[in-house]
Amino acid sequence: MPPQTLTLSQLNCTLLTRQLLLRRHDLDPLMAIKALGGMQSQIPNPPYIGLWTRLRGFEKPQLTAALESREVVRAPWIRSTLHLVTADDHQQFQALIQPALARGLRSFFGARAKGLDIERLISIAKPYLEAERPAIGALREVLQAHEPDEDKQAMAYAVRSYLPLVQVPPSGTWGVGTRATYTTAESWLGAAAPSDLESLFRRYLAAFGPADLMDFQTWTGMTRLKTQLGSTLDTLVVYRDANGRLLYDLPDQSILDEDVAAPIRFLPEYDNILIAYKDRSRILPEAQRKKVFVSAGRVLGSVIIGGFVAAIWRVERDKTRATLRVTLFEKQADDILDSIEAEGLALARFIEDDAEDHRVEFAAHT
Repeated sequence: MPPQTLTLSQLNCTLLTRQLLLRRHDLDPLMAIKALGGMQSQIPNPPYIGLWTRLRGFEKPQLTAALESREVVRAPWIRSTLHLVTADDHQQFQALIQPALARGLRSFFGARAKGLDIERLISIAKPYLEAERPAIGALREVLQAHEPDEDKQAMAYAVRSYLPLVQVPPSGTWGVGTRATYTTAESWLGAAAPSDLESLFRRYLAAFGPADLMDFQTWTGMTRLKTQLGSTLDTLVVYRDANGRLLYDLPDQSILDEDVAAPIRFLPEYDNILIAYKDRSRILPEAQRKKVFVSAGRVLGSVIIGGFVAAIWRVERDKTRATLRVTLFEKQADDILDSIEAEGLALARFIEDDAEDHRVEFAAHT
């Protein structure tokens, strides 16, 4: 029997439910982050907003407490980018994704990283990181003192790529900015647990499936995975999309019907739902991609309307007023605008909880 062909609406609704966006859930941050497959955290605040939009009654101290208790960590992870990930997932999967981190070193630094003695750099950095929990800038200076002829930025990034590190709170918590201090994952979380690529692929499908192997490679930053997954693919359900692509999924996961109504949802900057696929059309129409993915790799905060990204947003603050500005890609009906305004006001109050006045303003994309 040929694989079932899934419509774009089915893929969209299925993604929204797996990413906890069709309704707000009664989950703690630990369980939510596990279900989401981690949360990209290039800057500290967006994951808090991502949890607010997905969880009922979420408050900022809940996530901060999970970071402080070491249940959740902020660390260089998939795609060599900072993520919030559960401690268990970090320790289980870090060794699998480490080769992708090493490729990131070569990609970012090229000849500047060529010939670095990785083992020596780690032997210098590891005891220093565990004793001092320094910022990366301080680590660069220590490495430079031992290896004055090498590039200090490349050396520090090499340590980050080959020695599993985590940030030490308050790094990564709401409102602290981007300065961060680091220690080794081993000293913070204990010994790593062995895992395999099949387990990581299944975790990805649970959060983002059905998907093809190129989508999985885009999410992980890894390459040439088909031969490694070989027999695993035979245990999965296979679908096709409208373009004929083979999509894999877990046998115990369901596909949602097309007639499920999607609520208004505000996504933070860098939300993984927009980054986890090579083909993003199930959530972000290609015609709108450049409005969300802008220069220098930045991914703007966006608004889901009718199941798809159809606006971007930002918050502006003066002394007493917080204004959430929504830039619409297309004209929307009055009832939709009312729903966006209600959700936007709630988000503005969450983000700028000390402002005296909160409002939502609309604009059209030019």
